[in-house]
Amino acid sequence: MTSITAQAPSEVAFTFIRSLAAELSGGRVDLPSFPEVAVRVRRVLADPKSSVEQVVRVVGSEPALAARLLRIANSASMNRSGKKVADLRAAVSRIGYNMVRSASISFAMAQIRNSNKLAGLERHLETLWRSSTRVGALAFVLARAATRVNPDEALLAGMMHGIGKLYVLTRAASHPALLADPKMLDNILAEWHPAIGKAILESWEFPEALAKAVGDQHDLARTETEKADLSDVLAVSVVMAAHASQFASLVTALEGAESTRRLKLDEPRMRALVMDSADEIKALSEALGA
Repeated sequence: MTSITAQAPSEVAFTFIRSLAAELSGGRVDLPSFPEVAVRVRRVLADPKSSVEQVVRVVGSEPALAARLLRIANSASMNRSGKKVADLRAAVSRIGYNMVRSASISFAMAQIRNSNKLAGLERHLETLWRSSTRVGALAFVLARAATRVNPDEALLAGMMHGIGKLYVLTRAASHPALLADPKMLDNILAEWHPAIGKAILESWEFPEALAKAVGDQHDLARTETEKADLSDVLAVSVVMAAHASQFASLVTALEGAESTRRLKLDEPRMRALVMDSADEIKALSEALGA
C-alpha cells in the first residue's frame, strides 16, 4: 500500500478529507488531546443539578485555570463596580457559567499549543489561540451593544468558533505530508472547520443556537431571520477580528451583508463601536488569553 507521504498533494488532501468525513458521519468527533480539566468543566456545567460549589471544586483543581477566572472576574469588563473578588466562588458567581466555559476553553488551547504531540503546528495553534480570545471578546461587546443576544453566550461562541480547526490540527499531526505543505493544510482548515466545529459542539450537547452559529460563521448572507441572532454576532465578529487594524477594509467586507443590516451596523455606528470598545476588547482578550 502506498504511504500517505509518497502520495501527490491532491491525493494527500483527498485521503485526509475522506478520513475526516468518515469520522463526522460516524459520530466519532472528539478531541483526545484536550486537557482533562476542560473536559471535567464541560461535564459539570452540562449537568443542570451542579451547584456553584461543585463547579468551584472542579476549576479549583487546576490553579492556573482558577487564577485565570479570578483575573477575568476582576477585569474591566466584568468588574464594573470596581470591587475586586479574591475567592473563586465569588469569581464564578460574578462571571457566570458561560464565561467559565470560555475560560476553560482558552486554558485548554493554551495547554495544547505547548504539547509535544503537536510539534510542527505551533504557528497554527498560536494563531488559533489568539484568534479565539479576540473573536470572543468582540462577540461579547457586539452582542451587548447591538443585540439582545446574551453577551456571555456570544463570548462562548467566539471562543469556540475555531474548535473545528483544533480538531483538524490534532488529526493533521500524524500526517507529515500535510505539515510539509502549509498551503494545503490552510485550505483544508478554512474549508472544513465550521462544519467540524458545529459537529463537535452538537456532540458535546452545547446549545443548538451556539452550534449553529459556529457552523454559519462565514455566512453573512443568511435570510432566514429578520432579527439579529447569535449567528450574526459571531459572523460579524469573525470579520472584525480579521480586519482588526484596517477599518476601511472592514467596512468593505461587511458592506451590504444581511448580518450587518440586522445588526444595524452602518459605517458611523461601526466606527463608534470599534473606537469606544477598543480598551474593553483588549482587556477582555488579555484576561481570557493570559
